[in-house]
Amino acid sequence: MFISKELMKLCALEMGVELSDEAADKFDFYASYLCEYNEKVNLTAITDPDEIVIKHFADSLAVIKYGKIKENCKFADVGTGAGFPGVPLLIACPGLKLTLFDAVNKKLEFLRSLAGELGLKADIVHMRAEDAGKDNVYRETFDCVSARAVAQLRVLSEFCLPLVKPEGMFISMKGSISPEERENGYAAFSKLGGKLYDSVFYKIHNGDERNIILVKKVSHTSPKYPRNMSQISKKPL
Repeated sequence: MFISKELMKLCALEMGVELSDEAADKFDFYASYLCEYNEKVNLTAITDPDEIVIKHFADSLAVIKYGKIKENCKFADVGTGAGFPGVPLLIACPGLKLTLFDAVNKKLEFLRSLAGELGLKADIVHMRAEDAGKDNVYRETFDCVSARAVAQLRVLSEFCLPLVKPEGMFISMKGSISPEERENGYAAFSKLGGKLYDSVFYKIHNGDERNIILVKKVSHTSPKYPRNMSQISKKPL
């Protein structure tokens, strides 16, 4: 046993999730495999088992509590990296229709291997978010799209909202967030067909502060978005 399954179950309960023994076993394997794979591919700076449980796994499950996702929804994780929040959500909600996007194929190779080991079904896509947002296969097809601490809120919005279908939700997971970042982010939402639905401040098990921003897709995103990466970087919304 690599992680404390008791801690895993307790932290999950704090996020409104009652884990089965089978799910706890999958989280145990995930943590062990992550640390083993991390020796050859840089996936995470967090390698302490308890910190993996608290800062990666349980924090990912906050999407269930605060994002109020439905178990069988079509969910995209943008810039997934080592699989957060998407893979923990899939372990807790096996009915989730999950797509994982990342621009770094070495990270996706880890996720493909992990999914095979755990028997998880997910679409694992090597594509930049701004390219996915222009692709009719993915554009405005997801019930929920999430990104975890990837970029400024207004930049994340342009990556993610084009992927959300009308009436769907963009879920931005942040640590601390400044008033300026909030203001800029909120202004960007309306340009992309979104509207602030809720903003939730919470603390994870160790007391660290987190924020989840929920953005409802209220109208179609203009075809001019997302722009290419150089435009997004030089002139964010």
